[in-house]
Amino acid sequence: MTTHRQVHAARAASFNAAAAQYAANRPAYPPALFDTIEELTGRPLAGARVADIGAGTGIATTLLRERGADVIAVEPGAGMAAQFRRTLPDVPLVRGTGDALPLADSCADLLTYAQAWHWTDPARAVPEALRVLRPGGALALWWNTAAVDVPWIAAAAERLRRHFALDVAAEQRGAGARLSDPAGRLVPVRRVVRWSRRVPVDTHLANLGSHSVLLVRDEQESAAFLTEERTHLMTAFPDGIVEEVYDVILLLATAPPA
Repeated sequence: MTTHRQVHAARAASFNAAAAQYAANRPAYPPALFDTIEELTGRPLAGARVADIGAGTGIATTLLRERGADVIAVEPGAGMAAQFRRTLPDVPLVRGTGDALPLADSCADLLTYAQAWHWTDPARAVPEALRVLRPGGALALWWNTAAVDVPWIAAAAERLRRHFALDVAAEQRGAGARLSDPAGRLVPVRRVVRWSRRVPVDTHLANLGSHSVLLVRDEQESAAFLTEERTHLMTAFPDGIVEEVYDVILLLATAPPA
């Protein structure tokens, strides 16, 4: 019998074989997200020492660098790391996880987890974050989540629930409870930033296909679902351009001062 831990590990590892697809089709993040991080931390990203954990193919790392941050990336997966190095060959990248960060004590002003904190064990990742952050530094976690109050997105989420037993809304509600520190040293502030992008239906389907719930399924099963999904999308968007609407859920916590 497959355990929850085994399923979780398989989903976490599934991205490595689809790294190029992930890099080409996943959404990025809006400027307002980084404006909010600067507002909450009270300092600009320019010149900040940032460690981007679970950096994947470098989507968030690229945007942090564009804001002037001095970034080092940490990524556990071989496939994702290889894609990262192709995209950002001049950015330092070390292999590792948030549960055992390969970083020195008090070396970062900001730790970021873009779409990545849910792959950690918070009981280990929280102490590691506190070790690596300088006093008064910040931990920022965020997720692009589908705006399920938009009718076509709600309908698509219901199809995912029926086909894969995946409750999109429930998973997204859980994002707000994923930073827990029983000792009370990290108390997160929560913000939500809405944004959208318009992409061809093929890009939207490739984005959907790069999610772990599809990657771990039988290839024919996932392909059949995506073919059916195309029919629904072309009905909703006859011009073939899909407007994806996202709520970025941001949790930001400040480490205690020295």
